[in-house]
Amino acid sequence: MLRDIYARTGRVTIRDWLPVNVATTLAAMLRGRTDWCQILNSGNKALELTRDARAQLSPAQQGALDEAVYGAARYGFQYRYESIRVPDCATERQASADILCRFAEWMSGDAVCAVLRQITQDDDICFADAQATAYSPGDFLTGHDDAVAGKNRRAAYVMGLTAQWRPEWGGLLLFHDSDEITEGRPPQYNVLNLFRVPQIHSVTEVTKAAAYRRYSITGWLRSQRP
Repeated sequence: MLRDIYARTGRVTIRDWLPVNVATTLAAMLRGRTDWCQILNSGNKALELTRDARAQLSPAQQGALDEAVYGAARYGFQYRYESIRVPDCATERQASADILCRFAEWMSGDAVCAVLRQITQDDDICFADAQATAYSPGDFLTGHDDAVAGKNRRAAYVMGLTAQWRPEWGGLLLFHDSDEITEGRPPQYNVLNLFRVPQIHSVTEVTKAAAYRRYSITGWLRSQRP
């Protein structure tokens, strides 16, 4: 049972999490969106760059930014990928026509939360936050455990919406135990990876050979609504 696997390992993979038509709609929507914002770590704060802002960077400025990103990744926590954020506020979600808001509210609904509580055995899960993510060549996320004081995170999830992928293209979700990699999961389609917080994990750099971007919806299951 999924509950037993999660209890033993702290993580579980659930295939066909969404109805086929919903997964298809979400994946097509993510591929067609133009309001992506690149985010990266800058002094423990997220720096956000719109596509228009990045287009205005000179080659020298882009090169300096790349070197700063990779330099930080050599010795500490760093990330770079594109994101579309979903508001936490239920009123904002309900007023929005964005399908990402519909997904987040569905994940936060009583029926889905009941399933997630049963799997995780965290009886206080009542809310799911969300963001869409897209990893292009050169994007990555270094090791971290998602434990942030006051966020009330019980578990993390990655809803994969990458239809075609070769593992050698990178973008693997890795789980760490000290200096060892205990498990790696390639980008997949309509698959929910659910894992306990805290737990050290990372996303490997997407290579230049990748023919597509790595799409997913990610977030945390929390014990309190913001």
